[in-house]
Amino acid sequence: MTEERTTTTKTPDGNTHTETVIRTDESGSGSKGWVFLVVLLIAVIAGIYFLSQMGGAEMAKDGAIADAAEQVGNAAEQAGDAVEEVADTVTNNE
Repeated sequence: MTEERTTTTKTPDGNTHTETVIRTDESGSGSKGWVFLVVLLIAVIAGIYFLSQMGGAEMAKDGAIADAAEQVGNAAEQAGDAVEEVADTVTNNE
């Protein structure tokens, strides 16, 4: 903590003298720095953890979408095969 004190003195003949004293108290500032670093480290670890969890969920969602798209593609292929068989049957019966 820093404290600044200014004292102004006037002499009987009218001269003014100003004295400024700056006092710095360094006790305890080191522990504040360590506490800040520990809190910062915890915040970074928590951020990494949450980002990794969100990344896993994102990968699971992407996998589910890919599986659904594959199933839709398979169903479309089966429908196309069925239409082709019906067209062959209609064409051969005529």
